[in-house]
Amino acid sequence: AAAAEAMRRVLIERARQHRAEKRGGARERVTLSGHDVAAEGDRDLDLLALDDALRKLEATDPRLAKVVSMRFFAQLGVEEVATALGVSPRTVKREWAFAKAWLYRELHGNDS
Repeated sequence: AAAAEAMRRVLIERARQHRAEKRGGARERVTLSGHDVAAEGDRDLDLLALDDALRKLEATDPRLAKVVSMRFFAQLGVEEVATALGVSPRTVKREWAFAKAWLYRELHGNDS
C-alpha cells in the first residue's frame, strides 16, 4: 500500500510539474493498459483528474481508494491486494469493479 501511494505521489507531482512548464497547457497523460478504468480498451487519462477523483473516493470509502491505488499504481494482483487488506479475493474483485465504474462516472460524467 505504501509503494502504491508513493508511486501515485510521484506521478501526480510529475504531472503538476509538466503542466506548470506548459503554463496550463496539456496535462500529463497515461494509458490505462490492463487496468482500464473505462472498461473499453486503452484510454488516456488525465493524472490530475484521476488524483482528484481518488481523493473524493477516499473521502467516501478509504478501502476502495486503497484497492485502486494498489491495483493501478502498484500493479498488484487480486490475491496480493486481498492479502494486504485482509479480505477475500472475491471482495477485492467486487470492490475493484465498483471502483472502476465509480471512477469512470467521476472522470467522464455523462459524456458516454
